[in-house]
Amino acid sequence: MKNLKFLLVLMLLLSTCQQNASGQKSIRDFDVRPENSPDLNRINLQMAIDWASSGGKALFVEPSEIPYPINGGIILKENVSLIGVHGPTPRGTVHQTLKQPVGSVFKITDEKNAFITVETGTQIKGIQFWYPNQTLKEPSKIIEYPPTVKVSTTSRTQGVFLSCLTFYGEYLAFDFNASRDYPCELMVFEHCYGYPLSGEFIRMNYCYDVPRILHCHVNPAIQRFIGGQIHRDVVDEVIRNKTYAYTINNTDNAQLIDLFTFGTYGGILLDAESYGQLTNFNFDCVAVGILKRGSNTKNRNWQIAQGSIIANTGEQVENIHPIIIEGQGHTSLSNVEAFSGGNGALSTIPMSCDYLLVRGDKKLTVSIWGARMRNYISDSPITVENDNAVIQIVGCFDKDEKIYNEIIK
Repeated sequence: MKNLKFLLVLMLLLSTCQQNASGQKSIRDFDVRPENSPDLNRINLQMAIDWASSGGKALFVEPSEIPYPINGGIILKENVSLIGVHGPTPRGTVHQTLKQPVGSVFKITDEKNAFITVETGTQIKGIQFWYPNQTLKEPSKIIEYPPTVKVSTTSRTQGVFLSCLTFYGEYLAFDFNASRDYPCELMVFEHCYGYPLSGEFIRMNYCYDVPRILHCHVNPAIQRFIGGQIHRDVVDEVIRNKTYAYTINNTDNAQLIDLFTFGTYGGILLDAESYGQLTNFNFDCVAVGILKRGSNTKNRNWQIAQGSIIANTGEQVENIHPIIIEGQGHTSLSNVEAFSGGNGALSTIPMSCDYLLVRGDKKLTVSIWGARMRNYISDSPITVENDNAVIQIVGCFDKDEKIYNEIIK
């Protein structure tokens, strides 16, 4: 019986070794180590990626008590998966004695190069990206790092899967602004957490064929346990950038589900050449929750549902709007509430100007159902600065908790 057990264990070990040899290797097998210099680790990780590319193999970011120091400029070539051990870690994995994360962690100090550029058929999952030199308290010392993850701008990139990634101290997490000559397709971002000091977490342009952003979270408390809450002065500086946590443009039928941001100027920009669905969201402590534009009446339409916007910061109250719509196309808002109030994590104004601002000079249409509208200073929750807009509001409640139904045309 003992011999049988020994044989079974031996067979299992042999099977695991064969699997690792053929499909996955640790980055340590290529001498990527915590004690190396950042540039040596960059060189060795790139060699590992080159090895993995031809066979569509995976590289395991072996967990470590000390993060891997590494420089940017890495190309995640076609077919390669870079995999760590983590789900999202929104307060940081915590070293027992040092204020730094542990596990599958890349320590980044390179201020010149995007950390990693992704090509077709690649995956990054279960990894933490830590910028230890980034300030948490002094706005004048913010380091404008290049993006952490960037789409290739020299090849047409399709099928990238980015999952369970956490960022500490980044300036721009995901730069997926592709080009008309080299658009990207079928991008998936899911369960990603951070607080970008540019105010931009995911920006996407020329990404066709159903990109997905799912279950992503932006919050200045991201590294509370490994460095402390980001100071309100830094949060105020992020808001002064007047950027949006999520930006979508030149995109077909984007699917955006369960998005959160706190302490950025804007929640999401649905730009002129985009259409899709946004559902189950919370844009908290912003100046503008949603800015929707549109360049035509055929398909520049957004269906927006099940969300909450707290618009209470940024500038004087006249410039604080939970929702702004302009351009052309249709916008459907269903069960989207807005309110305001104070918050100690940043400078706030406990009111917004209105619920919705509609501006421009071209015909657009808006339908609103089931909205609760509160804490605005205007007489009406809807401000219309477009004589060609057609708006229908049904089953809503205004700041006085009175039923609000109206047709504006």
